[in-house]
Amino acid sequence: MASRPPYGTVSRRGLLLTAGASAFGLALAGTGAAGTPAYADTAADADPYATVRAQWAALVSGGAIDPADAVYTAALAALDSQAATVAAALDTTAARTRLFTDLPLGADSANVTASLTRLQTLALAYATPGTARSGDAALRQQVLDGMDFVVAQAYTTDLPRYGYGNWWDWQIGAPQALQDTANLLYPALGDARIAAYCAAIDHFVPDPTVIVQASGTSVSTGANRLDLCRVLIIRGALGADASKITTGVAAISPTLPFVTTGDGLYADGSFLQHTYIAYTGTYGAIWLGDVAKLMSALAGTSWQISDPQVDNVFFAATDAFAPVVYNGLMLDAVRGRAVSRATESGAADGLSLARTLATLAPAADPQLRARLNSTVKGWLQRTPTPLTSGSVASIALLDGILGDSSVPAAAEPVGHRLFPAMDRAVHRRKGWAASISMASDRIGHYETGGNENLRGWHTGSGMTQLHLDSDNTQYDDGFWPTVDPYRLPGTTASLLPLADGQGGAYAEPRPTTAWVGGATDGEYAAIGQDLQGPFSTLTGKKSWFCLDDAVVCLDAGITCADGTEVDTVVDNRNLHAGGTNALTVDGAHQPGTQGTRTYTGARWAAVEGVAGYVFPERATLTAVREPRTGSWHDINTGQSATPLTRDYLTLYVDHGVDPVDAHCSYVVLPGARAAQTAARAADRDRQQILANCRDQQGIHVPSLGLTAVNFFAAGTVGPITASAPACVLIREHRDGTATVCVADPARQATALTVTWHRPVRRVTARPDSLTGATTGRTLRLVFGDLTGLVGATQQTTVRLG
Repeated sequence: MASRPPYGTVSRRGLLLTAGASAFGLALAGTGAAGTPAYADTAADADPYATVRAQWAALVSGGAIDPADAVYTAALAALDSQAATVAAALDTTAARTRLFTDLPLGADSANVTASLTRLQTLALAYATPGTARSGDAALRQQVLDGMDFVVAQAYTTDLPRYGYGNWWDWQIGAPQALQDTANLLYPALGDARIAAYCAAIDHFVPDPTVIVQASGTSVSTGANRLDLCRVLIIRGALGADASKITTGVAAISPTLPFVTTGDGLYADGSFLQHTYIAYTGTYGAIWLGDVAKLMSALAGTSWQISDPQVDNVFFAATDAFAPVVYNGLMLDAVRGRAVSRATESGAADGLSLARTLATLAPAADPQLRARLNSTVKGWLQRTPTPLTSGSVASIALLDGILGDSSVPAAAEPVGHRLFPAMDRAVHRRKGWAASISMASDRIGHYETGGNENLRGWHTGSGMTQLHLDSDNTQYDDGFWPTVDPYRLPGTTASLLPLADGQGGAYAEPRPTTAWVGGATDGEYAAIGQDLQGPFSTLTGKKSWFCLDDAVVCLDAGITCADGTEVDTVVDNRNLHAGGTNALTVDGAHQPGTQGTRTYTGARWAAVEGVAGYVFPERATLTAVREPRTGSWHDINTGQSATPLTRDYLTLYVDHGVDPVDAHCSYVVLPGARAAQTAARAADRDRQQILANCRDQQGIHVPSLGLTAVNFFAAGTVGPITASAPACVLIREHRDGTATVCVADPARQATALTVTWHRPVRRVTARPDSLTGATTGRTLRLVFGDLTGLVGATQQTTVRLG
């Protein structure tokens, strides 16, 4: 098993749960509860299958809530409205060939899932105390008739196991909706219905380790495996079949260890799905959520998850998932195709993760439980989406944490997280965070598929998203359908026209370059990318040096022969509808009118309420202020075609058509005003650029005692020499010590020597990879084979001479 990184690690958890320690326990029969769910099963105390069903039903619906509590008012009203809309679309004619008038069956697999999902909405309205249709026997019968119809006419054992269309509908989407609905109506099912529903599920999902498609079978991995395990386990509880539950639980275990290739959780906190895509925020969150919910549903039974490697789930919660949430929003850098879904915002994905952590918390030891609850409460207090706008189930789980005065709200952490296995980085300081998205021969530029994310081509070209406390809806407010997809913030990209979804369904267009990653001491970082543009001849080098109050960005060697303009985008800010944030360039207040303006020899610029931008080598800066109109349908054909308009202010450096060895540099100062930016531009000690060329990029910041260099090729920059490509970050501390952080982002160094031309007395701490060290007038560190360390930072501590 891969070793675990030192950052924020957690100790072995006490994992054997009791029913009383589960997220909901057995308070489902209404004992002491203000509202009793319509599905309440009094047999739960004696029947382990009933225990699982009851605990799962509570996770799905919210359990025994008090409908008179005002916190549920909006959620109950929303559920009533959804149920009314669904009920109005029911086809109740005697000769019906479809369940809903707008969802024909027989050709589109998504309509099977959608039909069953709509029935689940009606079942929730029936089962939830306080809705207009709570306990409505007529509604219950409509849902039962609807499930009977779908199982007899569409989700039928007469079809091949892959059905038609998308395998996901037959093996995950449809069976999950069917069994969740059946679970909510369990007391009314009867043996014949249970047998029919279970037979249909068994036909399509006999084995959670296998995915069946028209093209053949494959082994399920990551989130898909957990979704299939969930199907088997809940189906086992529905049909009182212990073998199904046992099989489902056993199939979870292979997803718990860290992986070193392919789909799943990595020791550095990365999560990949579809082999090459950073997917912590969606597929990863599904994996974590399924594990958490199944742990809760199986608690107190003989099937409870007791694999010792489930400890990695708790590590994931704190070190893989929490670091990619900012103020309650899941970062777009790890959401893949989900950024193109109007119905799945970063805030929605963040709230879903908060619910997952709250579900996990009762299974953790007291210290970790307190940490998880504190993290969740902080997110809930800072998210732009109020808890009351969520589902009844979310409110039931999270409101107690939010209102518990004994749970402190955790502030946003300060520090740096580098995820080498998925080419992502997150830098956090007080009031802001920056996320960086890159691509390599290991990670794709973007993923399209299912007609989603049709214009995400340049996501991996160094997209740098600046998240501010003062603007927490920047990327959730219609950003993706309206932003210029050729000028994503932070990217260097060719304006070569690309086709929607270019590369094909679920394509992962990857560069052939390997040098992508960096080194970090947990507070600051040096990050680099050997850039190749997607579907383009563009090449170049990009570096980000993440400091205490800024990110220094260097671009060099920018060369392209596409016959089109190439730009480096300093920022592309969504000013929202009607935004008029002032732009100041070199002390001059710029017009707020729409249009394009160019500033030759610019030293600095500032956007009111956003950031300051310093150009250490001066720059020819282009500023575009414009309204941009688009629709979600433009980037995802399953979404609304209603046009949206947002105002943008874009700052970029135009490298011209077919540039050769072009370069630029800029410093982003989040939250800085014009006066602060001007002062920073005048302070040359704060941004000493040691190198900015194709082979090396580096900086020196005397006030921080920091020197950092990305060696794309061996050489000497300032006081540092590297014998092979590497990343080196050195910090001198006031106590007379220094830390030397070294990494091999390309994972190709079979031997590496790093020399720091600085007097050093002795080495006080060293990594296992260090095979030799010489001190004295210079420090010479000799590393062995680094190729197997997956780009991880190797940190050495020294006493200065």
